[in-house]
Amino acid sequence: QVQLVESGGGLVQAGGSLRLSCAASGSILSINAMGWYRQAPGKQRELVATIVSGGSTNYADSVKGRFTISRDNAKNTVDLQMNNLKPEDTAVYYCNADVTRFMGVRRNYWGQGTQVTVSS
Repeated sequence: QVQLVESGGGLVQAGGSLRLSCAASGSILSINAMGWYRQAPGKQRELVATIVSGGSTNYADSVKGRFTISRDNAKNTVDLQMNNLKPEDTAVYYCNADVTRFMGVRRNYWGQGTQVTVSS
């Protein structure tokens, strides 16, 4: 089994910063892409940022220039540095990982989510 554990959410004022972290553990052979998604109340879950094992990144237009995703392949962790936060960034943030497990099984996993609230 594989587990993703997130940390770092909280309440911050507009213009502030937060850093989210996610650690993957379990029977992991390799992790292909890792990423962060978010879901605001009444809205669908949306992509925030992704990063592949080689380091290439992809960001939603709404967070470009404000958020930075990074990963440590040796530790199976992915972080999201969020700067200049806006009230519209308020959501539950979910970590996601595309994992190849021992025995060659490849599957997508989600963390439990962490709340980010930005006050105006």
